[in-house]
Amino acid sequence: MFPRLETDRLDLVEINEDHLKDLYTLFSNKEVVRYYNLLPYKSLTDGQKFIDWYRTRFEEKLAIRWGIALKGSRNIIGTIGFNNYTYKHKAQIGYDLQQAYWNKGYISEALNKVIGFGFENLEINRIEAEIMVGNTASEQVLQKLHFTKEGVLRQWMFWNEQYFDIIMYSLLRNEHC
Repeated sequence: MFPRLETDRLDLVEINEDHLKDLYTLFSNKEVVRYYNLLPYKSLTDGQKFIDWYRTRFEEKLAIRWGIALKGSRNIIGTIGFNNYTYKHKAQIGYDLQQAYWNKGYISEALNKVIGFGFENLEINRIEAEIMVGNTASEQVLQKLHFTKEGVLRQWMFWNEQYFDIIMYSLLRNEHC
């Protein structure tokens, strides 16, 4: 069963076909995908691929991704979760949010809840975040939550016929407040 998480202002829910329009709104925005290895969505079909991929990865116990909804809403304003994880070892976290909801503390709030879930329920020891150079907003969120900047992985990502430098951040279980 997919775990539902709650914070003071948010519900973290399973992403399903009811969220196709929300995913399109999120990922068709060029500013949202600017630091993402994802081209802007062109149709609702792109959202279905996202749902199918994460649903399969969850069933295989390899990843988990929640939709971020304002408390009591059925619509999602973003997504968050572990793009991949190894039980009792490590996980790679990722998150995104519709531009209209930026700078309101929603990602920090959701991230804190998901981090706790990873350490407690998946018994993860290390959570990694890979940030494209230039994504200062994401870096600030990670620093606020006590992630450690480990360094720059030069030309680590090859996507859309380009190389990108990636900044590696991590948080260990014994560092989590």
